[in-house]
Amino acid sequence: MFIDSATKEELIFVIENEAKMKVDSFIESAISMAEEVHVAVKREDSVSSFLETHIWPVTINVIRHYLSANKLLTTLQIVSTILHDVMEDDEKILDVYASKSYGFDAYFLHRFGDYVYKVTTTLKVKPLSNFEGTTEEDRQSERFRNYCNTLSQSDYDVKVIKLADRLNNMRFISKVPHHDKVKRYMKEAEDFFLAYCLLSPRMDEFYAQIRKAYQELKELSENKDEVFVKHH
Repeated sequence: MFIDSATKEELIFVIENEAKMKVDSFIESAISMAEEVHVAVKREDSVSSFLETHIWPVTINVIRHYLSANKLLTTLQIVSTILHDVMEDDEKILDVYASKSYGFDAYFLHRFGDYVYKVTTTLKVKPLSNFEGTTEEDRQSERFRNYCNTLSQSDYDVKVIKLADRLNNMRFISKVPHHDKVKRYMKEAEDFFLAYCLLSPRMDEFYAQIRKAYQELKELSENKDEVFVKHH
């Protein structure tokens, strides 16, 4: 069910042929903004396209979840997923005039409406400077706890998008075994994301896939540690 890469054309095909929805100006506008923000962004391997290995496949996975779960799917969920990382990278917006005129948040709200704005701002990780702590590690821990609390109280759409996002990230980072995020994603799965799948409303298919991705990262980490010990 879950895919790790897709082209824009494949996403459009899924919207039209699986979701049976028209790619209207609202969806086209979201795709355009995602391309503006993420077009030059590469993944942790410094090679893979962020759009083709994250934004487009995550959106397809969210669409397929709604269809398989018989949940109401509208353009709001699709657009929210396409734009779920835009707030993280809003300084990269190429439409500089609009951003400077209104401020990016106001511009985004005007362009995509209250619902999409609420979903994307809920998913955005707040700056580390917002959190107290004597060390950076303390502030990171406090930020993660605060984010988990926000997610656990959020609605269905936010949960689906976040789990699809996290699963994609975990599966991708397994291809970059020496990256710092391997251990971070393992710890965050242990501390929150595995349990989050089982909180009401339960999402068992995400639990199974995130559990599998977690085990793969754990094996990678253990193998890396073994190699380190052998060479020292």
